[in-house]
Amino acid sequence: MTGRWLTVVAVALAALGCGGGGHSTSPSPEASPSLTVSSGAFAPMGAIPVRYTCDGDNVSPPLAWSGAPGGTASFALVMDDPDAPRGTFVHWVLYNLPAGVQSLPEGVPTVERLESGALQGRNSAGRLGYTGPCPPRGQAHRYRFSVYALDATLPLAPGVSQSELEKAMAGHILARGQLVGTYSRESGPMG
Repeated sequence: MTGRWLTVVAVALAALGCGGGGHSTSPSPEASPSLTVSSGAFAPMGAIPVRYTCDGDNVSPPLAWSGAPGGTASFALVMDDPDAPRGTFVHWVLYNLPAGVQSLPEGVPTVERLESGALQGRNSAGRLGYTGPCPPRGQAHRYRFSVYALDATLPLAPGVSQSELEKAMAGHILARGQLVGTYSRESGPMG
């Protein structure tokens, strides 16, 4: 009897592990096809140049991505710092970038709506658009530039937060990719 009960439990657990309980039609984050994200300013896991930080000109770096699947209607981008002392700090939120656009130039203006029609949200500092790395002195922080290929243009106004963007993207992500750069401040004020 014990052996039979263990077999029933094992079969039930296997069924649950195969996704029998979910109703989502979009791929899971792990199963999503990958976009390739790159920058002409720094290599993957390389140091982000001072120009793109609070110690420099505080302008966004150039970015490019490829590998979007068919059916992509728009792109979204989130840049964040998972190593921030008070939890993940969001540096940039951009969305509704048309599917035909597969790069951003250096120095994207910090305005609500770009010429392409893309919209910008608010970062953790409450500012619109990009704000560069500005970690406390000490160990290098990682900065993740995450690009999402979406099957829709999102019904959002300018100025939304990263969490509002994530809620709107749920069920619409076709692919994603990430470029990670690092930055450390050896001197200067904390911030």
